[in-house]
Order: sequence, then structure tokens, then C-alpha cells
Amino acid sequence: MRTHFCGLVDEALIGQTVTLCGWADVARNLGGLCFIDLRDHEGIVQIVAEPTTDAALGAGEANAAVIATAADVGYEDCLRVTGVVRKRESVNAKIRTGQVEVVATKIEVLNKAEPLPFHAHENPGEDIRLKYRYLDMRRPEMQKMMRTRIKLVQALRRYLDERGFQDIETPILTKATPEGARDFLVPARMHPGEFYALPQSPQLFKQILMMAGFDRYYQIARCFRDEALRADRQLEFTQLDMEFAWVSERDVQDTVEEMIRVVFRDVMGVELAAQFPRMTYAEAMRRYGSDKPDLRIALEFTDIAQLVKSCEFKVFTDWANHEDGRVVALRVPGASTLSRKQIDDYAAYAGKFGAKGLAWMKVEDASKGREGINSPIAKFLDDATLAAIVQATGATTGDAIFFGAATYKSASDFMGALRLKVAKDLGLVAEGWAPLWVTDFPMFEWDDEENRYVALHHPFTAPAVDSIDDLRANAKTAVSRGYDMVLNGNEIGGGSIRIHNSQMQSAVFDLLGIGAEEAEGKFGFLLDALKFGAPPHGGIAFGIDRIAALMAGTESIRDVIAFPKTTTAQCLMTGAPSPVPDKQLAEVHIQIREKQEGK
Repeated sequence: MRTHFCGLVDEALIGQTVTLCGWADVARNLGGLCFIDLRDHEGIVQIVAEPTTDAALGAGEANAAVIATAADVGYEDCLRVTGVVRKRESVNAKIRTGQVEVVATKIEVLNKAEPLPFHAHENPGEDIRLKYRYLDMRRPEMQKMMRTRIKLVQALRRYLDERGFQDIETPILTKATPEGARDFLVPARMHPGEFYALPQSPQLFKQILMMAGFDRYYQIARCFRDEALRADRQLEFTQLDMEFAWVSERDVQDTVEEMIRVVFRDVMGVELAAQFPRMTYAEAMRRYGSDKPDLRIALEFTDIAQLVKSCEFKVFTDWANHEDGRVVALRVPGASTLSRKQIDDYAAYAGKFGAKGLAWMKVEDASKGREGINSPIAKFLDDATLAAIVQATGATTGDAIFFGAATYKSASDFMGALRLKVAKDLGLVAEGWAPLWVTDFPMFEWDDEENRYVALHHPFTAPAVDSIDDLRANAKTAVSRGYDMVLNGNEIGGGSIRIHNSQMQSAVFDLLGIGAEEAEGKFGFLLDALKFGAPPHGGIAFGIDRIAALMAGTESIRDVIAFPKTTTAQCLMTGAPSPVPDKQLAEVHIQIREKQEGK
């Protein structure tokens, strides 16, 4: 139907006849002279319908018909235009085709558009955008973001294919092994009362591929988790899944680090650091209160428990003397100008992440000692303690200091969130890209609700010890062989060296409260596979949606997913999820039970 794309018409085509297809982005009727901005996925070109005596361009009644058709064109009408490319008198430097225009010899209206709920150059509310997603994705901003995602996937595949990785599909219908997020269950019609699950990741299958001798695997995999949604999370998502046999941590990290550098260079023209820095989980939590610190922000924590163990401020002394307590200070340069309301707002924000309150101190004049300090807690601190805090944090005139006191984890969490919020509000986030490896994660964390250990990564991650006895004796402090790649405060990839010994895997299951019978029922196939010469192996998975969002400069992954769900897990365009007729339910042996009040 067309010879060229609208956005690719250029000066090399001047004098040539072209046929274009697209939507009427703008239509202007100036009375006998009409202009149409015709848009397709490559961009916009200006169409002109004008009177002419040039037979080559169509004269007389035929040209009058073209003008009449152009005059009736409406917004988003679907058009096919044939015409001759010529040099524009008034150049439009804002668009790629701004040096030329197409003088129409024929205009066909392929489909008239009814009045639209919003204009392609508007940015309506997200509910409207998702209901009319096909219109939303016509917008140039969305076209650009989606193309960024497409280029990202193409670059990843190109890199991996050129280096001998094997693209192998793994099952979508698999076994339910709830350990972490909830599974999506699918009733098995041919097996009444039994269910498949949609995969949360291809984890076990890719490990088994290593045992099967496929050595270097990858897959652009669709994954599913029945969990609460937010700006950077969806029920169904896409990840680049990778696994390597015969490797150590550094083998995996070096390969994928180079991959990310190449991909950012190819897609964005961005040169990332030649060597990504590495930081242990313990150091990241100590310095930044996060296992995915944003290194564009220079703010760091100062632990002051030793300075306040004997002060008169009970909140500080209680946690400073607690076995698992933390008292931490965050110096914010230039923040002494914050109003009391702004500080109260920060306290409320920290409260969302577990803070019971937020102590603060303004250093209004460092040379005056106590007299230069403005703080509601200063009266509980003697001169020496005040001076020690100012010195330890490096605070100077004009700075503010925020304090957190709680369990080590809680204080780290809410102060880490506060660090990000304050830095963003006060313009303390540097430009550019700050990649990082976070390593040496804890093997387990204690779950008070379930009264047992849970795996920090997943139960197939190898511990940093070879002895089962050592692991059992030091489960609380055991370190795993897990690693995450972080970029600008976002975890974009996570992986580990896996357990390749059936006895160690059984011991880890046992420490996680998964008994031998349960382990056999859920993971018997894996335990069997580990007995038959399983090689050392490890891997990583990268969040395609999250990386694409970072590249596109948007905070919501919904902007780089063609058909996302809302935060209430709905598809507004199709109406999913929706009821299913009783007859269809009966075929899969399902009966809906009425919801009981209060449940």
C-alpha cells in the first residue's frame, strides 16, 4: 500500500513520487490550500493539497478533488497519500522531515475516525490512557518509549547470540512450588482437582538445562507473580533469564557487566563505567540503608550509637544499648533552611517505612557550639555529645542532621527511604548513570510471622561455605553467593551461584522449614537431578521492563509495557479479569464459593 514511511521522507526523494500511509496528526484548511501532518511510526511529514497548473502534479478537476478530500480530513483519520516530494519553503527543524513536503496528487480516506477521548499530544489520566491503550500508544512519547524497549531486547539478543548463548524456551504451565510470591494457578481439565502454576521464573528449568549439558542458556521469559502492584511491578513481567555451567561468581558478573555496557552503548549512546564498583550487602546497608543504593547521591549514614549510649535521650540510649539496635545520623548539606512543616512531612514519610518518629538537628552556626544548634533533642545531649555528633557527621554551618533509632533493619529501611526522598527534593541527585554490584547477601532472614528462616534470594542459592555443619551452626550470619546489579538505585538484575549438591540442597530446605517429605513432593525432580553429576552453575535474571523504563526516562514500567495492568491488577482495555460462565467452570471442575462476610 505504501512506498515509503512518513518519517523517512527526505531530500534524497525530491522530485520523486511516493505513496504514504498514516494518521492525520494535524489538518489545516486555509481555503483552497490544505496542509496535513501525516504520521506513522517513523514520524511526521507535511502533505500539501494545492491548486496547480503543472500537469506532472495533477491539474484541473483531479486536483480540485484532492483539495476537497483534504479539506474534509479530520483528526486521526486513516489516510493513503500519493504525491511528489519537494523542498519546503519554510523549514521545520523540529522534525526529521522538516526540509521537505509532499504535494498530494491523490488522497484516500481509508477510515474516518470518530471523535477521540483525548488528543495524541495530550497526556490524560492513566485510567483513560489504559482504557484506550491503542490510542495512547499512537502518541509520539509512547512510540518513543516502546521503541526504546524494542531496541533494548534486540541489543540483548544480538550480544548473546554472537557469544554462543542458546535461546531455549521453558514451560509456561508448570508445577506449583509456592516459596516467596503467590503462584497463579491454572486448573488441569484432564486431571480433576489438580493444577498447573504459571512460572514465577524459569529458575529450576534453567538449572536443569545446565545439568543437561547446554552450558550457556538465555531466554526472554514471561514470568508471573500474584502479588501487590506498584509503579515498578506487574503481575506478569518480562526478564532476560541466563544460566552458565562451570562458573564462579566473577565469571557470570564479568560477562553480563560487559553485556550491559554494550547494550547501553548501542541503544542510548551511553558509556557506562569501564569497571562497575562492588560493594557487600553489609556495607551497602551500613552506608546507605539500602541493598540497592543510588550512588548518584553522595549522602551517607554515620553510626553514632557509641556517642549516645549514656545520653539522656531515652530513644537513643535504648537502641544504642540494644543487641540488634542502630542509631544512625544522616547529614544533609544546606538543609538548615527547611521549615518545621517540611521536617514534619519528612517524619510522616519516614513513618510509612517504619519510623516511630524523626529526630533532627539544624547546624545554624557551627562556630557557636550549642548556641548555634537548633534541635528539640539538644537539651538531652551534653556539649561534648553535641560536638561529637557534629564532628562525626562532618556537619557545617547550614547543614541539617536527621536521626534514626530502631532495630538495625528498621532504622536502615526508613532512613534509607528518607535519604532518597530528601536528595530528590533538594536537588542532590547527580546526573548520569551509577552502576554497582552488591554482593555477599545474607543466606537467610528470620520471618517473625512464620517463625522460621526464609531465603533472601531463593532456596537454590549456594551458601559461601562448603560444609553443611558450618551452615547449620551459623545460619543466622551465613552469607550466600548471591549478587545483584544495581543502576541508579534500581535493582536491574539478580542472581547467584546455585547449589549443585543434593545433600546441601536438602540441608537448606531443612533450615527453611521445608521437611524431607515436603521437599520431595515439591522439588523431588530437582533433588534427583542433582545426584547425577550436576556441574557447578550459576546465573542471573535482568528485569527488561525496569531497564527499559530507566532508558526511557520514566518512573513507571507501565509506560514501557504495551498492555499493562493497573495497580488494582486490571486490564481496563479488555476488562480482565472477568467472570467465567458456570459451564466453562464445570469443564475444569471448579465451583465458585460465595465470599463470606468479613473475609
